[in-house]
This record gives sequence, structure tokens and C-alpha cells, in this order.
Amino acid sequence: MRLLRLPGFRKRGAVLRMYFDMNAIEVSNVAKCFNIWSKPHHRLFHALSKGKVALHKEFWALRDINFVVPRGQTVGVVGKNGSGKSTLLQIITGTLDPSHGEVTVNGRVAALLELGAGFNPEFTGMENVYMNASLLGLSREETDARIDDILAFADIGDFVHAPTRTYSSGMLIRLAFAVQAQIEPEVLIVDEALAVGDAKFQAKCFARLKKLKENGTSILLVTHATEQIVSHCDSAILLDGGHMVATGLPRQVVNRYLDILFGKPVVEVKTDVVTQLEAVPKAVPIISSNHTALADLDKSFEARPYYNPSEYRWGDRAAELVDFAAFVNGSQFPNTLISGQYLTLALRVRFLAVVVRPIFGFAVKTKEGITIYNTNTEQQGSEVLDIAQPGMDGIFSVSLPLRLFEGDYFVSVGIASRSLSGEVIPHDRRYDSIHLKVDPVTAFSGLVDLQAQIVFDSPSNNLLQAS
Repeated sequence: MRLLRLPGFRKRGAVLRMYFDMNAIEVSNVAKCFNIWSKPHHRLFHALSKGKVALHKEFWALRDINFVVPRGQTVGVVGKNGSGKSTLLQIITGTLDPSHGEVTVNGRVAALLELGAGFNPEFTGMENVYMNASLLGLSREETDARIDDILAFADIGDFVHAPTRTYSSGMLIRLAFAVQAQIEPEVLIVDEALAVGDAKFQAKCFARLKKLKENGTSILLVTHATEQIVSHCDSAILLDGGHMVATGLPRQVVNRYLDILFGKPVVEVKTDVVTQLEAVPKAVPIISSNHTALADLDKSFEARPYYNPSEYRWGDRAAELVDFAAFVNGSQFPNTLISGQYLTLALRVRFLAVVVRPIFGFAVKTKEGITIYNTNTEQQGSEVLDIAQPGMDGIFSVSLPLRLFEGDYFVSVGIASRSLSGEVIPHDRRYDSIHLKVDPVTAFSGLVDLQAQIVFDSPSNNLLQAS
């Protein structure tokens, strides 16, 4: 069953309860195989032989996909290009049949799979609005009642009366999203459609998605923007090579996705180190100093007071971050952190293989996974080391003011380098490994103290002084 309609469910309490007890989307053992033909006439031979002559190769875009989207929740889908995301969405929306398995979608579906999909390029924007709305099940009268809201949301002005073939991609997606979002579907599927919009339009879209969710709409959001997955989704799914390799809390799935996206095998530098040094850009040196000595960092990372045992750690371990210390106003690992204090983190790194021009980076995130600040020695133009030899130890130190609002924050740290081709090679990345808890703040609210100053200057006082 692909689409289950329950007419009149708002009028009957028993049916209403049954409706909201159902999952919006149920995907069970779904797989999709495509036949790859080396020559066009092989397809004809295959058909004439009634399948007895196999002149094709099988490509499994999806295998054994199982998940549900509960009603009223937002589920994110992430994965590299070619992982099967678009194929999965086409199966869910019914434009593609699975080779195996079953998909159940309960309620009216609106989908943004491609820019302006379903729009006739020769029709005006207004004509496409009415046509698209009718395809989604709205009558002419219902569309008339919503047209002002649709046009206000799209905000493309008089272009709504021009043919859509004259639209930019941004204008097209504005109008397409405005139609889909204003009909208040039971299920909304969005596939990278918001990536082309500007920041203001994206903010408006996500505000609309939030309202739809509050009204009971279930949302399936496919995007490469990990911050959107963490910020807007209740759970997430990770696809890789057509398989569902992870599902669960957005932060955990995003960490696994970054592992797949940036994870590289161990790269051994055997002979031509000089060539590699010449290939990797040299940083502009800046003056820096360590705030502790190696002798002070003689414990394990995991034994420190601020350590978060729920960290996510990965890398090829050609270098390892083995210990850290936190200092505030000369005090090591203080029990309380006050906004405005100066924090210094010292991290001990041990090299287990040859590493050319190591890059150290760190990030500060909220407990929801929103990145507040992220930088590394390469971005800052800090010269660290040309060549690190196996057995070498060193200290990276980070100093920053804690201009944060009260609450829990997590620091991610990592060390990497670049290959001859310029690709980043992660050696030891420890996501959310250090937990900071900032005491209550009264001077401001939000996330970061921008140290704004509010001044009042009375015109009457100026006149009095002038006289």
C-alpha cells in the first residue's frame, strides 16, 4: 500500500486516534537493482529471449533498507553521493518501484525531489502554482484560498506572471517549496532542495518546516548539511553503498557519516619526503607558546576530569592525542567555569608514524551539536612542524575567552595532515571529547557574549550643554 487516505478522520475520534498511531512512512526490506547494459541492442536480445539471455550486469542501488518515520517527526537521511538516497526517495514517493520489499506511506505526500519538478517551463509561475496544487489534490477554490500565502512565501514579485523557463534555480525552488509547504501535507519529503536558497529564504523554509511539524506533518529531509540534520531532525539514517549502515540520534549518525566521508586508510611515507614537503603548502609562521610541559601531561586522555566518555573517535592513528589539561586563571580543571574567563587547553600528541606538516584543529559545539567555533592551525597560518618522526611527542595549546552562555558545551579536537593530492588524512579525531559546563549568566542570553555596549545619548542634554 503506497497511499492510505482516511476521509473524514477529523470528525471521528476513533479513526483519528488510529491515524496518529500509525507511522507516516514504513520501509520494509526494500532493495533496488538496476540492469546495466553495455550495448543498447543487448536489451532487445534480452527481451526477445524472455530473460534467458543475460547480457547485462546487475547494480544494486539499495539492499535491505528498513526504517520507519513516526508521525509528526523529522527524520534526516545522509550519505555520500551515490549512496542510494535519491533512489530511496523515488521509491517512497512512488516514481520508482522497488525490486524487493514494501513501502507504506500514510497520508498525502508532498515531495521536493528536483528543482521545479512537475512545472511546465512554458507556463507562468501562477499557472504552475494552480497546476501543481491540483496534482497535490487541492481544488481550485482551495488553491484560491491559499494563493496569497503561496505568493508571499515565494516572494518573487512580478516574475510569477512570467514563464518559469526564465526563472533562476533559486526562484524556481522558492515557488516550488511555497506550493508544497502551504498545502500542509501529512508527509513532506525534501531532497537537497533548500541548498540553492539564500540564507534568508532557508531560515523562512525551516521556520515553515517547524510549523508543519508542530501541526503533525512528518518530514523526511535529505541533505549533505550535517548542521541541518543535527538542528532540525529527531533521528537520522546513514546510507553508504546502498546499505543502511547507521540509524539513531542525529549527532551519532552525523559523526559516523563524517567518518565515512573523511576516513582514509593509513598512508605510509616511505622515501620521497622532500617531494611531499614541496607539494604541501607551508604555513605562515606565527608566535605561539605552550602553557604546560610534557611532564605535566603524563596521564591518559580518558582519566581527566572534563573527559566525555561518549566521545566519537576515529582516524588512522599515525598520530594520537593521548592526554589533555584545562587551565582557567592558573587553576587546573576548576570545578566551575564562569563566562568571560580565559580557558587554555593543552593537548599532548604522540606520533606513531612519519607525518608531514601535521594540522591540529578544534571545535566548540553546543550539547545539541551546533558548531559555535571551528578552526585549525592551517586556517590560522600557524607553522607547527615540517616532519614528525615516529616516537616524537609534542604539545598543542589552545587559548580562548569563554564568552559562552550558561550550559553544557563539548570540545572536539583532532590532528590530521594532507596527502600529495591535497586530501585531508585524519589521524586522530576525538569528537565531543571534552565537556565544559558554564555557570549561570545574567548579563546576556543566547549562545555567545558579543560584549555589546548599549549607550543612551539624550538630545535634550546636548541642547542644554550647548546653551
